[in-house]
Amino acid sequence: MQSLPKTLAEDVAKNLVMVARLIDEDPEGAYGYSKVALRLASRVAAVREAAGFAAYANQKYGEALAEFRAARRMTGSVDLWPVMADCERGLGRPEKALDMAGAPEVHKLDKAGQVEMRLVAAGARRDMGQMDAAIVTLQSPELASNSVQPWTARLRYAYADALLAAGREREAREWFAKAVEADRDGSTDASDRLAELDGVEFVDALSEDTEDAEDGTDTAGESADAAPEDGDKD
Repeated sequence: MQSLPKTLAEDVAKNLVMVARLIDEDPEGAYGYSKVALRLASRVAAVREAAGFAAYANQKYGEALAEFRAARRMTGSVDLWPVMADCERGLGRPEKALDMAGAPEVHKLDKAGQVEMRLVAAGARRDMGQMDAAIVTLQSPELASNSVQPWTARLRYAYADALLAAGREREAREWFAKAVEADRDGSTDASDRLAELDGVEFVDALSEDTEDAEDGTDTAGESADAAPEDGDKD
């Protein structure tokens, strides 16, 4: 944004900060701020990229793809290739996503980008009902490695989920457990999926207490009407 006047650059930056801050918790809010940034500086690659992610978070895949393409034209970077392919999936074009997974651009991605592309390709296979192919797509040195990287939990989770969809429950449980081991920041619900496979049910104690109160029952299980009458007192 160095090409922008100082005041304008500050205004754009404030909107981009809000996009980043809200995109997970309030995607619609983030989308609104991205539109303001676009109106102020549509020729800035960072703005087009942020607008793409905001649209993507709101499942506006056509709009997101257009913004990502614009950002890529401005920078020449291939970093957005996997999310662009996932937009094709969102638009109901898994075949196009698979074509992108086999394109030369993939070889220019860093390791994280290549893993992300593998996840997108496996998702495209599942979209097409090719469960076995999805499983094979995810099988890789990164999946087999014992080292925990930023992508490890999501890769193991996707593999477990594909196995479960293919009816291979025992193997799925094993890989959900491995995903839990790698998921240090809770980025997946692998622990819930593992518990579900193990038949574990979680009970909300607070909810039960509320229901008991509504039924006129105290926490000791006695009715509120069970207090002794005055005539029963000593």
